[in-house]
Amino acid sequence: MLILASSSPRRRQLLEQIGLTFTVESSDLDERLQPGEAPAKYVQRLAVEKAQAIFDRHRNDDDSGDPLIVLGADTAVVLDGEVLGKPADQADARRMLELLAGRTHQVLTGIAAVSRTGMVSEVEITQVFFDLIDDKELVHYLMSGEPMDKAGAYGIQGYAARWIPRIEGCYFNVMGLPLSRTIALLARAHEGSNEAERPHSRLPHI
Repeated sequence: MLILASSSPRRRQLLEQIGLTFTVESSDLDERLQPGEAPAKYVQRLAVEKAQAIFDRHRNDDDSGDPLIVLGADTAVVLDGEVLGKPADQADARRMLELLAGRTHQVLTGIAAVSRTGMVSEVEITQVFFDLIDDKELVHYLMSGEPMDKAGAYGIQGYAARWIPRIEGCYFNVMGLPLSRTIALLARAHEGSNEAERPHSRLPHI
C-alpha cells in the first residue's frame, strides 16, 4: 500500500502518469525554514517529516501481504542560496519573478520513503535558465493567478514555460517530483535496503 504524503495536485498527476496506485493524505506540518538551514537540508527534512507523520498515523494498518510505504516530497526554488517559497500575494510573486528573470536558479526536491524496514531519502537538483521577462507578459501572468500556489511563483508546465529556454536535469523535478529517482527510492524502501538506516546519505551540498 502506497500513500503520497502531499496534497500537491501536480505530484498526484505525476504518480498517476507512471501507473502507480496510491492514496493521498496531507501531513499539515509547519514548513517554515529553520534559522541557518541549507536549502537541500530543508527540502529533505520536510520530505522525511511528511512521510514519517503519515506512516505513524497508519503504522497499525501495515499488513505483511501489502506492506505500507509512505512517500513524502518537498520542492524549493533556490536563487543565490535564498529559498523562494509560494508567494504571499501578487506583489511578492512579481518580486520573485523579477529576481529570476535573466538568471539561472536551482529547483530542489527532497523525496523520502518510509516503511517498516526504515527510511530512505534523497534530494534531486535541476538547473533552470530564465530569459528576461517582458513586463506586459509578466502583468498578464500575475493577473491570471497561476503563480500564486507555486514555489518561486511559476510552474514550468504552464504559461511561464515561454521564459525557460532550457534546463539541466530532470524536468519532472521542476514540476515537483523526479519520477525516475522516486521509482528507484520506492524500490529501495520496498526491498528494505541496508541504506534505509542512513536518511541523509545522499544529501547534496547546496
